[in-house]
Amino acid sequence: MQNETITVTNTESGITMDVVVFDKRASQITVVIGEGVHSVKCNLTPTKNGQAYVGSVMGREIVFHRSREQVQADLDRDNPALKKSRTFKK
Repeated sequence: MQNETITVTNTESGITMDVVVFDKRASQITVVIGEGVHSVKCNLTPTKNGQAYVGSVMGREIVFHRSREQVQADLDRDNPALKKSRTFKK
């Protein structure tokens, strides 16, 4: 099994880094920064306008530049069975 990685940007320094995705939902993305005993989890939540995900790890702000709709489309594409379970029946 291959871990999914995403690229986030440190807003203070502008440095980009690849981080491992622990959990991915449209409402929140949990990423793991680092490896082994030095790893840290960080929750990325959508911004108010929904155009990016932002979180803070060890006092540093990181940003994932993808909109909530794009993340939901990725989730629907990767696992179509989840999309069917969310549909509402009248």
